[in-house]
Amino acid sequence: MEINTATFTISNTDYRKCPSGNFPEYAFIGRSNVGKSSLINMLTNRKGLAMTSGKPGKTLLINHFWINNSWYLVDLPGYGYAKSSKKQREDLKRMNESYILMREQLTNLFVLVDSRHAPQQIDLDFMEWLGVSGIPFAIVFTKMDKQSATRGNANVEAYKEKLLETWEELPPIFLTSSENKLGREELLEYIDKINKEIAS
Repeated sequence: MEINTATFTISNTDYRKCPSGNFPEYAFIGRSNVGKSSLINMLTNRKGLAMTSGKPGKTLLINHFWINNSWYLVDLPGYGYAKSSKKQREDLKRMNESYILMREQLTNLFVLVDSRHAPQQIDLDFMEWLGVSGIPFAIVFTKMDKQSATRGNANVEAYKEKLLETWEELPPIFLTSSENKLGREELLEYIDKINKEIAS
């Protein structure tokens, strides 16, 4: 699949105010500063579609982007940004959780994980919650270009081992780099495959 059109639609704080209709929605979430906006811009081939920032915690709203006049890409606020106030962290957690649990159009959630780090408890806990809640999701390792392939792959394997301590099988896993477009084709093919299954 190639993305021909990608336009910003709406930002809000309430899943009930998200776009109407039954179009599939693919949402992206991860810890603050995981490279979410850069990945969205890489996938859509639009440099400034999602606002990137060197400062973590920039995305504070649910952002909808209308793709190829057929599905939505959703940019969710990051989680676990320690420098935000406790109230803001709780508000964002509530916003994310209500969207993830209540939004019927949510088709798949992509959980972004920074490949430069060993398994982080906050990511593992979040994925555990998704599993218990029955939310379909895939893991997207970002910034694979920021270290040697050996180191990056070792961190990915460490995550797999950690998850398999409590999971019978792993969700789909993608390795990506916004710099060199690693994983772009695989991610878009995955979304395309699900869209075709929904349509058939």
